[in-house]
Amino acid sequence: MDGPTRDYKAWARAVGEAVPALLLAAMFLCFIIQVFMRYVMGDPVGWTVEVCVIAWLWVILWGQSVSASEQDEIRFDIVYAAVSPGVRRWFRVAFSVVLVTVYAVSLAANWDFVTFMSIQDTAYLDIPFSWVFSVVILFFVVSILRYLWILWRALTGKAVEPRRVGPHAAVREDAPE
Repeated sequence: MDGPTRDYKAWARAVGEAVPALLLAAMFLCFIIQVFMRYVMGDPVGWTVEVCVIAWLWVILWGQSVSASEQDEIRFDIVYAAVSPGVRRWFRVAFSVVLVTVYAVSLAANWDFVTFMSIQDTAYLDIPFSWVFSVVILFFVVSILRYLWILWRALTGKAVEPRRVGPHAAVREDAPE
């Protein structure tokens, strides 16, 4: 991979990982503000709870679709590690087909829900709920693309077998040789 492409990928990865970190920092700051306002000033504010709930939704869905890499995913390692590399490859094919199918089938209904939610705003910040839930569409689209890529790599045999460094090492399919 040449320099500019590698730099772009590193920059995109850094931005993708910075979003959940910034959202978690905002949640922590809102928590501190709420504690101060409630217990020191005796006048709790509601917008902090709203920010925390919205940020948590975005952390979970953004993090899983954009920030998390394949090796961060949870697997039933006992079964996955016990089978041959060929069977692991077919596990990846089957899992990818199921997820792409489920996400693709439910994408239209989720799109309808997100666009419908533009009729209502949040209680304190007056943010349209369609903006709040727009991360759901991002989650579905990125997840479909991710699992199509995993499917393609599994079908073409390009998935690299994991390097194991001990009995409890995580199974990594993309470890460099």
